[in-house]
Amino acid sequence: YVLINYCSITFSNHIFQTLSTMSFADKVAESIPAEVRMISGCHDVQTSADANITAFELPDPAGRRGGACTAALLQVLYDETNGAQDNSADMSWVEVLRAMRENLAAKGYSQVPQLSSSRIIDVNEKMDIVKDPEGTKRAVLIGINYVGQQGELSGCHNDVKNINSYLQEVLGFERENMKVLMDDGMHEEPTFENIVRAFKWVVKESAPGDTVWIHYSGHGGRLEDQDGDEDDGYDETLIPIDFQSEGQIRDDDLLKYLVQPMCEGVTMTCLMDCCHSGTVLDLPYRFIADGDHVEMERNENFEFKDFLTAAVGVAAVAADIAGAAGALDECCTIL
Repeated sequence: YVLINYCSITFSNHIFQTLSTMSFADKVAESIPAEVRMISGCHDVQTSADANITAFELPDPAGRRGGACTAALLQVLYDETNGAQDNSADMSWVEVLRAMRENLAAKGYSQVPQLSSSRIIDVNEKMDIVKDPEGTKRAVLIGINYVGQQGELSGCHNDVKNINSYLQEVLGFERENMKVLMDDGMHEEPTFENIVRAFKWVVKESAPGDTVWIHYSGHGGRLEDQDGDEDDGYDETLIPIDFQSEGQIRDDDLLKYLVQPMCEGVTMTCLMDCCHSGTVLDLPYRFIADGDHVEMERNENFEFKDFLTAAVGVAAVAADIAGAAGALDECCTIL
């Protein structure tokens, strides 16, 4: 035990000293080896909307209800590709995000889409979801309606079905490389354990050159920060179906199980259609499609200590049950 502890401390000190001499970009690359991007529907302090998505005029919507963010993005992507079965969309990141905001505003929603990333992105360059067409494409799709619970939603299953169709029919994803979690009695239940297991699966299976798509549609929340790494004092969370017994999935958990262990050379795009989702992946760069920002900005408060903790293997996830019972009461606006 003494030897292991001594080695861990020595290794920790070595990593800390190494990181202290590196540039911000190099430290980020050490902390997060993969290229990770996240599109979120709103700021951390904003709520999302369970909307009537027929107004977004998707080609073949799975149902009348869905998340406004998911519907707005799909409308932009389908309009750009005209339903073509390839990755031919030529819109830039900023064009996609601003078109999303226009679509949302036209339907009466005040949400402001954001893009965050593990690498600095020229937002005027083409939005590429698939960088290497020869690599394997994998996806984890999570839709939670909280059937029978207080705060029940009605459109999250439809979001998953619509995204699933786009990924397979337009981007060429194959069903055997996709995991779908929904509380519909037909798919794997989106419990805390199953969601984490799905993240671990996609991390384990992915290799350099592969493409990963993560989609979450459900409730999001905020819990008091446990380790002092949040400027606003709160961790952003995803709320699994069994949150009352197993707790919420904190942004620190997502960093530990999904973001940091994803290997170098993988391109992972995440769509988080939930409340308080602006920084739920805690990525170091951010662009806000509010009309005022013109480029990605660096998060000067990005915490590299999480990489140090993960590197020596001492990170632990605590169950988060306290205060969970009311988590759905002040979340998504149901319209």
